[in-house]
Amino acid sequence: MRTPELDNAIANPATYADEPRIHEMLAKLRKEDPVHWTAPDGFRPYWAITKYDDILEIEKRNDVFHNEPRSTLMNIQTEHDLASMWGGPDPKTGRVSPFRTLIDMDGEDHRAYRGLTQAWFMPGNLKKLEARMGELAKRYVDKMLEHGNSCDFAREVAVYYPLHVIMSILGVPESDEPLMLKLTQELFGGQDPDLKRDETKSSTDTNVILDFFMYFNKMTAERRANPGEDLASVIANANIKGCPLGDLETASYYIIVATAGHDTTSSSIAGGLRALIENPDQLKKLKENPALLDGAVNEMIRWTTPVQHFMRTAMEDYTVRGTKIEKGQALQLLYVSGNRDEEVFADPFRFNITRDPNRHVAFGYGAHVCLGQHLAKMEIKAFFAELLKRLDTIEITGEPKKIQSVFVTGLKSLPIRYSLRAA
Repeated sequence: MRTPELDNAIANPATYADEPRIHEMLAKLRKEDPVHWTAPDGFRPYWAITKYDDILEIEKRNDVFHNEPRSTLMNIQTEHDLASMWGGPDPKTGRVSPFRTLIDMDGEDHRAYRGLTQAWFMPGNLKKLEARMGELAKRYVDKMLEHGNSCDFAREVAVYYPLHVIMSILGVPESDEPLMLKLTQELFGGQDPDLKRDETKSSTDTNVILDFFMYFNKMTAERRANPGEDLASVIANANIKGCPLGDLETASYYIIVATAGHDTTSSSIAGGLRALIENPDQLKKLKENPALLDGAVNEMIRWTTPVQHFMRTAMEDYTVRGTKIEKGQALQLLYVSGNRDEEVFADPFRFNITRDPNRHVAFGYGAHVCLGQHLAKMEIKAFFAELLKRLDTIEITGEPKKIQSVFVTGLKSLPIRYSLRAA
């Protein structure tokens, strides 16, 4: 049965900025219609998958459910505009753009491209960054002191710390970090009135994706001429099946590392701090026992779930929870719902830093599990280890505001007041 009001809400960016509303809506779907045929106005229809176990099942069956050609939810007009930019959809795959990152790939392609940088993001390699991470955490907690006893934590601190970490790894100069932040916010916040690009004030005729390509194509040429020790050099000089990556593939790789590598982490840090302030018993417990920090970081990530969904397309008929999914139909894996599933998480709407087990799906699962998950956890842990040992008091002084987005979201504003000691 068609449910226009519900379906339109599921696809509406504003819904995801209203936490009580989105969680109430998804809880009802989990209970009454967990595999929900969704036909929002202006969108191609799809199945909304809201239960944790179903999300895992679909993630495991990456032979049946592919990321290509529809990896994230876009309305028909956006798909049309994107296809027009690149000369129309690919006749073989149906993709509306040749812009392909790891989240758009399947099978052998995905394994080969992921393998180019996977070793960089494994715990063993990241261990050498621990000391540097501690220094950067101190630097950004010190910035809170520079603001006096108050700041907008989301805007003035949380966005910059993970940005600097990933740009340092990638090899982007610090002077270009403001540009990378601006483009990332315009890319992921394109549905938010406060973050989307104002085309009337743009100094160029290009869009966000083309701006990224122009920047990273220049970087590719520089690293091929003069390779260094950074991740950009690895990507620029990589080979797949004995052939170098093309400019489009190289730039696409840079974009996923540069954007996903900081935006989601900053969302977890800002949302994690908000959760601690709003749950003073958990903040007190963590300050008194820093050994609980690993578990607290994991709970922050579950609680915030910055990546709210990915899409999959069925390559053959398949049954999920008694519902037939037909070949060619799309599915929306709602991680934001799976991480509040009452059948998996005890008291899921309680922020609990000692939650165990806590096998959330905020990083996805299976072949497409987030490449940077270990780096993200390390960054979050380093920041809170530094902050909590210096923090005396903290409170929220205004209304926290979330980004309006169906894909990647987090706090865009978190005004706080605090008492903080110097290092």
